[in-house]
Amino acid sequence: MKLYHITNNTASSVAIADIPVVDYVELYGDLKLRMEDSRYHVAHYFATECERGLKFYIIILDDKTSEVLISSFVPDYYAEGLASLTAVHPQFHPFEREINELYGVHFDRHPWLKPLRFSHDRRNKLSTMDTYPFYTIAGDELHEVNVGPIHAGIIEPGAFRFICNGEQVLHLEIALGYQHRGVESEMLRDNNSLRRTLIAESIAGDTAVGHATAYAELVEKLADRSVESDLMLERMIAIELERIAMHIADTGALATDIGFQLYQVACEALRTVVINTTQAWCGNRFGKSLIRPLGTNHPMTEAKRELIIKNITDVRRRYEELRADILEDHTLLARFEQCGLVPKSEMERIGGVGQAARASGLRRDIRATHPSGYYATEHSHESIVKQDGDVMSRLMMRLDEVLQSADVILNTLASYKPTAKLSAPDYFAKLHAEHLSFSLVEGWRGEICHVALTDSEGNIAKYKIKDPSLHNWLGLAIAVRSEGISDFPINNKSFNLSYCGHDL
Repeated sequence: MKLYHITNNTASSVAIADIPVVDYVELYGDLKLRMEDSRYHVAHYFATECERGLKFYIIILDDKTSEVLISSFVPDYYAEGLASLTAVHPQFHPFEREINELYGVHFDRHPWLKPLRFSHDRRNKLSTMDTYPFYTIAGDELHEVNVGPIHAGIIEPGAFRFICNGEQVLHLEIALGYQHRGVESEMLRDNNSLRRTLIAESIAGDTAVGHATAYAELVEKLADRSVESDLMLERMIAIELERIAMHIADTGALATDIGFQLYQVACEALRTVVINTTQAWCGNRFGKSLIRPLGTNHPMTEAKRELIIKNITDVRRRYEELRADILEDHTLLARFEQCGLVPKSEMERIGGVGQAARASGLRRDIRATHPSGYYATEHSHESIVKQDGDVMSRLMMRLDEVLQSADVILNTLASYKPTAKLSAPDYFAKLHAEHLSFSLVEGWRGEICHVALTDSEGNIAKYKIKDPSLHNWLGLAIAVRSEGISDFPINNKSFNLSYCGHDL
């Protein structure tokens, strides 16, 4: 019996009847061996209620062949517990923790079966942030340092508990789940596709374009309808503008954390140019309203094309000068190099994705490994990869990707002739009934994955969202081990993960 339905990120949605329903013991045995090869990693793993109790879906990505492997199982014995995949492959830990939290499924030998989000519909209502089981170490020479949940910068809430020996961090545990927006359930409240698009734009405010693109591509697969090549191109431009803006912002933030105010001010000015360019295109600095399913309300015009070329050419030139200054600043380099090391082997174990994974030598980039849209049809992306896995490497990823994204935009727009005749959005497209649809998008942080299941009438009955932060928060905890606690801010900023992208 085959274990998986095999597809890819450019194919349409999959009939649920075509997804094998397998024995969990057999699937576990296959994944135990398969996931030892770093070419594979888990994109999503979740459960949903069915007549027989719970049905589990798992989506595995093959980064070598661009295949997507989908399987499902309905075990009659899940109430007694399932063998934990996390016990052999830690990258499964957030998915099994969420399933446990929502449905009470116990995973035998799971090393860290703690609440993931404290969502309102969790099975155990007695499980609260006040009773979170933080890891502890006994010792007269050790002390704990608690940071949060109220952030010192008055941003989003998260609790960080350090166990230290003097100034050295032995262990950091990150507890999230302070926000309860109910994003996934809000996606099911009604069949208003425009409303769903607005929610997708708000999953993580700094990744509005990335998440809106993921929702749009998912719906287009469910409707089995393609979009114009020019629309694919314009979506690519939008997502690379978002990448440039956020990478520049992070460059400045890292400079701020070590007292280099000049670099921070320069980056602020450059980021402003980029987001103002996006605003001139669609009316919103963060790209909200720009991405819509099956069409656009803001087709690029010749004037907007010229403005983007002008501004990005200037930003690229000025950022390259800043990059040269940074790489000649020995004080800065000494602060960042060999700080916050996350080896490639650790990134593989935790399922790290995006630019943080690539900074550790792990080539995880949806644009290259599982391309869709313009990346699949017109532009073959070459991923930038660093090897050292330290703060400097994570900074270098940004320094190089800004220039790379700028070049992609400029080279593409040089020969592009906007028609301004692109299709308008379609919020009433008929969706295939009893299908599973997924989308994979490389946001600026990394791999975004949206999954939807439709019912017998073609209405979306289940919606699951994964922001890249879900994988990478554990990477931050690993990065600060054996570091001085004063190095936490620059390590934290070198990842710049999303609280709301995790909490949903």
